[in-house]
Amino acid sequence: MKKIVFLIFLMFFVLSISAQKDSLQLGDRYAEDQIYASISYAQFFNQPKEISRSGFSYAISMGFIKDIILNKKGNVSVAFGIGYGFDFFNHELKVQEINKVTVFNTSSTLTSNVFKSHNLEIPLEFRLRTSTAKKYDFWRIYGGVKFLYNFSNEFEFVENATKFSYQNVSAYNQFQYGLTLSVGYDEVNLNLFYNLTPTFTNAQINGEAMDSSILKFGLIFYIL
Repeated sequence: MKKIVFLIFLMFFVLSISAQKDSLQLGDRYAEDQIYASISYAQFFNQPKEISRSGFSYAISMGFIKDIILNKKGNVSVAFGIGYGFDFFNHELKVQEINKVTVFNTSSTLTSNVFKSHNLEIPLEFRLRTSTAKKYDFWRIYGGVKFLYNFSNEFEFVENATKFSYQNVSAYNQFQYGLTLSVGYDEVNLNLFYNLTPTFTNAQINGEAMDSSILKFGLIFYIL
């Protein structure tokens, strides 16, 4: 996993250097190629009735995104990118992998229960902004879709003073996607991610279908 993360960061560095040329004035046209980084408060939604809200949970994301201009003024564009995302959840769902089958339960004896995931991200955006080729402080509204590929997940809990850990559980949905929205001014913007896919596939708890998914909202920073 460390090698994968290193390769992603190396790719960001190479792409950011090549993007400097694209971010310069090109007549009336220019491209807003950017490094992005976000930090968000995260929560599960559509939880089973046995599960209350998650405890304090967060998500971190960073990557590179390529701008493709659609008009002469350069204030309308589409963009695509690649990035890395990390999610950390304090939650109440007891997740175990037994004989290659993921088992879901609740338990009042858990003293710690966390979930961590590492994801490859592919954001696609439609972009509107008040910028010009010479103006770098501007309002923006970017909406789109983000695709996620999970390459590592871990569920860890402590029960009766014993620690249990399960990695890459079989029911975890490796391919996910959701809606994104970024609104703000200059480098700092509000950011929202609403996952349209369930976190687990074919999951049930006490005979009830479980369609838990993830909502994130926080700040995203764009750096030319």
